[in-house]
Amino acid sequence: MSLLTHVLACLFGMGSWVAINGMWVELPLVVNYIPEGWYLPSYLTVIIQVANVGPLFITLMHHFRPGVLDERPVIYCIVGLGIIATFLLAFFWNHKVTIAGSSHSVPLLILSFLLSVVDCTSSVSFLPFMMRLRPQYLTTYFTGEGLSGLVPALVALIQGVGVVHCQNATQASNSTNSEAIHQPARFSAQIFFVFLSAMMVVCLVAFIMLNHHPAVARERKSDRYFSEDLDHDKREQGLSLHAETPEQKPMISPLEATRKKNRSSFGRGTYSNFEVVFIFVVLAWVNALTNGVLPPVQSYSCLPYGKKAYHLAATMAAVSNPVACFIAMFMPIRSLVFMGCLTMFGTGFGAYIMAMAALSPCPLMIHTASGTVVIVLAWILFVLSLSYVKVIIGVILRDEGHSALVWCGAVVQLGSMLGALSMFPIVSVFRLFKSGDACNTNCPT
Repeated sequence: MSLLTHVLACLFGMGSWVAINGMWVELPLVVNYIPEGWYLPSYLTVIIQVANVGPLFITLMHHFRPGVLDERPVIYCIVGLGIIATFLLAFFWNHKVTIAGSSHSVPLLILSFLLSVVDCTSSVSFLPFMMRLRPQYLTTYFTGEGLSGLVPALVALIQGVGVVHCQNATQASNSTNSEAIHQPARFSAQIFFVFLSAMMVVCLVAFIMLNHHPAVARERKSDRYFSEDLDHDKREQGLSLHAETPEQKPMISPLEATRKKNRSSFGRGTYSNFEVVFIFVVLAWVNALTNGVLPPVQSYSCLPYGKKAYHLAATMAAVSNPVACFIAMFMPIRSLVFMGCLTMFGTGFGAYIMAMAALSPCPLMIHTASGTVVIVLAWILFVLSLSYVKVIIGVILRDEGHSALVWCGAVVQLGSMLGALSMFPIVSVFRLFKSGDACNTNCPT
């Protein structure tokens, strides 16, 4: 394996969701300068789901016109669009347009939509492109995809986004209360968005080198590699024909005959129809939780324990994603039973997080150090376990062929969309969750 190819695959993967992840971590700074305020996350949720028109088009093209659409021109287009949109965002994110007598951040919303199209479409174009490289590099790509959330979060942490200090303030009733004071950022949102544009440029350069660098060309599926696959298929066909002769029929065990009969037509037929459905249901469920259901309630679940708990949970959760990919690189356990158990394990921690968010502003163990430790650990184990499941499913589907990875990206987007749309009315319309105050709590000890 080539270290250069691993680095390029990681940098390529970082460009998949770095733009939208960067938007989310910059929200605490952006909302102070736009008329939408904290309603912007609700708008972003809807915008991202509308942007799924991109992956829908790619998936339908692969389904009805297989082999016609090449991923490489699509990737050049969307990465180029991402570079331009993030660069324009740096200069127009706080521009306002008056519509029907009210002010709106039209440039910000339009550019956010374009970035959402870029990132959503990457799920059904970047993954199939990785089929051109050896299987070992797919896990590296997933590591880069995890870093697409971690790197902007670390830069925002250095920037000082969302840092709050509590300051005593005397009210009219002569009672002393704490007031949350937002500290000024170390550098502006404009510089942050230029950084995101530079990250997209790095992704484009990595993609160009993956296509044209001689060292990477040696790591692609060479003619010998393809011939080995063809020889393997021919051997399987030969064994199948040989097994159908009258002399060999008694050698086939009933279990093996049943297994062959139950194989699905999906991919290479490795898994039965039930197993294929199980894999995709788990994939949709995991992405619904990690991308749509739990992120909107992170502040509700953590902020009652204090601002340090919130920032620690957010940062460590972002770190857990690439760590899970790194673990999967050396311990790729493909057992569907293990995958199901790990999904239940992560879902259990997700349920605890959701319960604490529902109990906000007075969750369990609110005034204790153990409560802070538990909520941070819950976020770490939730992201760690379900991120591992996502990587293993990607590795499994990669072995099933090009179309399997296209459907993998489509199901990822479908699960994320269903999760986000289910939480949007709960959080933004009915407002069933109540935010905790990092500086003041009126909960019983």
